[in-house]
Amino acid sequence: MALTLKNVLISDEVDPQCIEILRKNGIDVTKNTKLSKEELIAEIPKYDGLIVRSATRVTADVINASNLKIIGRAGTGVDNIDCDAATKKGIIVMNTPGGNTLSAAEHTCALICALSRDIPNAVQSMKEGRWDRKKYMGSELNGKTLAIIGLGRIGKEVALRMQSFGMKTIGYDPIVPAEVSSEFGVKWLPLEEIWPQADYITIHVPLIPQTKNLINEQVFAKCKPTLRVLNVARGGIIDEQALLKALNSNQCAGAALDVYEEEPPKDYTLAQHPLVIGTPHLGANTVEAQERVALEIAEQFVDAVKGKSLFGAINAQALVNALSQETKPWVELGRYLGVVAATLSENKPQNLQVTSYGSQMQNAGSYMSAAVLAGMLSKTSVSGCGKCTSLNLINAPVFAKEQGIKVDTKYEADAPAPYGKLVTVTLQSGLQLSGTTSGAQALLVKIQESLFLVPPTLTGSLLIFKAASSPQLLSSVAVALANAGALAENVSLSTEVGGQRWGVANLTISPSQQVVQALASVVQLVVSVAF
Repeated sequence: MALTLKNVLISDEVDPQCIEILRKNGIDVTKNTKLSKEELIAEIPKYDGLIVRSATRVTADVINASNLKIIGRAGTGVDNIDCDAATKKGIIVMNTPGGNTLSAAEHTCALICALSRDIPNAVQSMKEGRWDRKKYMGSELNGKTLAIIGLGRIGKEVALRMQSFGMKTIGYDPIVPAEVSSEFGVKWLPLEEIWPQADYITIHVPLIPQTKNLINEQVFAKCKPTLRVLNVARGGIIDEQALLKALNSNQCAGAALDVYEEEPPKDYTLAQHPLVIGTPHLGANTVEAQERVALEIAEQFVDAVKGKSLFGAINAQALVNALSQETKPWVELGRYLGVVAATLSENKPQNLQVTSYGSQMQNAGSYMSAAVLAGMLSKTSVSGCGKCTSLNLINAPVFAKEQGIKVDTKYEADAPAPYGKLVTVTLQSGLQLSGTTSGAQALLVKIQESLFLVPPTLTGSLLIFKAASSPQLLSSVAVALANAGALAENVSLSTEVGGQRWGVANLTISPSQQVVQALASVVQLVVSVAF
């Protein structure tokens, strides 16, 4: 499942190490940081990969005009990339989640210190020739309560550094549990308990619908009037109008903002407020951070090309466990089972269950279900997917969800004898298929309860049929195919269940309608399947 990347466009300024690493690994690189949106749309079809920072807006228009396989953001956050459009297109989106951590954390800590002593205003007064020593009375950080909203990498580093100042650290994160945050000295509290306790609030969460205007007028009303707030994450998490109102009404004692709802702001009223320290999105602006993110995104691209890992991928969870050579045949098996299932169910979309058997299949759930869906939907005429779209492990689950198709993924440690590993697909209609692999080959083991003692290979062109069991069945099928001019490499019959057998004929070429009709004259059901 490694990617094939021949050429990459870099449309924002990045450290030269990024280009060097990509070229060293055989990837052609073009750097053009002056493209307008229209020029980018015209240029992007030439490339397999795109690397950006924050300046380039990778909109749906750009994505849909492209043949991209991967988009990389040299930095944290991907709010300048339309991830939904990329996912539907089957494009991997990745960022460098750890590259900016230390720089953003240090900038946050510097702003906390500057807020506590009103350093910027004091410096400005000196530059203007005034000695306003009495005017700038600060407050110690020791003993104050710092509330950290978002306890990931950056939030953790801020906590550790500010604890050395004697600050009490409390925090909230819907993902990081209390037992984890306690390991780095942060007491986990629900938001409603945090607001009245905090002397300082710092934000370290992504801008998503759930965090938009998280700090708002209602929150300021619950906080101490001595509260100071900071945002070195993303503009829009603090409601700027609510903050301005709180500052003017003495409901908030100060703020430090590195990010804004609009960058650069058209209205500098908030940034110019005497109680606000404003910086122009400098959280990641250090030499070290820019070197680090450039190095990391290049290495992540190379690892993806070599099939090593997808570290930093934010929309390709099904691929994370599907990169090794060992898993590739199982991904193909899942896709083939999906194709067969759709064909036998007359290409009607329906709910399904995917069960992986065997101790080595414990992590197979996500990619197996995605692979089955990719196969099923490729044969199903539903809006937005199917034959008109390149379906893969990234976008197949999205299209399935849009069509209301539900997938139940199960895992059983013990595989049915004699198979060490097995995958079973069960459709809502009751149709059930089971398969396994042998080397690089995908094998069909069962249809319903009918077992193939010699499992047919799922490859090339197949005719799958069902017929009444009889001693002459195999010869009748062979004669019908031969008379119609079809050459079968192999014909496999299942065990008899209820007087019926399933069969699979592996053909050398795709069967004509005449061949299908010929076989239909001696069996009850026949379908043509091509991979």
